[in-house]
Amino acid sequence: MKTEARLFTGVAVFFACAATGYGWWSAEPAGTAALIVTGLMAALVAFFLRVQHRRRGPRAQDRPDAEVIDTAGPLDFFSPHSPWPLVVALGAVLLALGVVYGLWLALIGLGVLGCGVCGLVFQHAGRDDPNSAPSGPDVVVGDDGQRSGPASS
Repeated sequence: MKTEARLFTGVAVFFACAATGYGWWSAEPAGTAALIVTGLMAALVAFFLRVQHRRRGPRAQDRPDAEVIDTAGPLDFFSPHSPWPLVVALGAVLLALGVVYGLWLALIGLGVLGCGVCGLVFQHAGRDDPNSAPSGPDVVVGDDGQRSGPASS
């Protein structure tokens, strides 16, 4: 992540210089503000990547002597199927339409969007806990009341 942190640091410096120059010569506040916010967002990503590099250490991509095979293996857990991205999209659409058609629709959209984001964030909250019971459509409850997931079958 060191390379990515350097890349985003360069992007942040570029937009900071562009915002300074643009603000000096144009005297237009909207464009200057947009360039400043862009630089700050790039700086935020650079900061995050730097912190992750310090916490986790160098990856294989950060070492010049690394081979392609060094990056092989499982990356992380990715949900195979989830309804929550559709709920988030519906909430975003309702919120955007609420800007056009009225506050009542925007509030409904905000509620749907909030429920969707919470569902998306917490759908696998207990996944790493060995004491949590498996849940989801692949779980089978046996005659003895014990649950079994796809990994135990």
